Amino acid sequence: MAKHGKKYNESAKLIDRDATYESLEAIELVKKAATAKFDETVEAAVRLGVDPRKQDQAVRGVVVLPHGTGKTQRVLVFAKGEKLKEAQAAGADYVGDADLINKIQQGWFEFDVCVATPDMMGEVGKLGRILGGKGLMPNPKAGTVTNDVTKAIQEIKAGKIEYRLDKAGQIHAPIGKVSFDAAKLDENLKALIDALNRAKPASSKGIYLKNIAVSSTMGPGARVNVAAYR
Repeated sequence: MAKHGKKYNESAKLIDRDATYESLEAIELVKKAATAKFDETVEAAVRLGVDPRKQDQAVRGVVVLPHGTGKTQRVLVFAKGEKLKEAQAAGADYVGDADLINKIQQGWFEFDVCVATPDMMGEVGKLGRILGGKGLMPNPKAGTVTNDVTKAIQEIKAGKIEYRLDKAGQIHAPIGKVSFDAAKLDENLKALIDALNRAKPASSKGIYLKNIAVSSTMGPGARVNVAAYR
């Protein structure tokens, strides 16, 4: 078992590991237990009743958190012509085509999200291994391959996040920062869970939402009463 420091162990006493809490109370406890000197991210971990090995039970999508994530996302857009100008006007941090592709091939990664217009994907495909390995490859399901670059950029800047089922059948997603008001974190959590419920695969049988927990980057987690979300 991993050993924790004195601060973590003291914080962990605030949360009963065997108890489940209503979401707002769980979030308030996580905020109290966060002792790092930086503004920790609050993350939700949701275990789903699906088989991650089956393609028809894959759960993946996006949701715009009503109060954002607390992180300013640096958006890169692959586009040309009028779409390049549109992306610049919409507030993209970096816009280009072959020049950016070459720059990334040389090892540059000063961005957080990639958006591409459909006509650029033939060229962007050259970066498949590089971007795919970092989870940065534009994808239609995530809304990052689109001709509506203005909407894509605005949503990302407003707090859109992508969620994806991992090999253990769990979803891990940020819902804000410890500095956020607890009620705002609670609303972000509810937005995420609502999105997951809407994304339930038709082939999923039995209980879909198994467990929900919230935690901060360096702090202990608190289990949430999942019955309220079913």
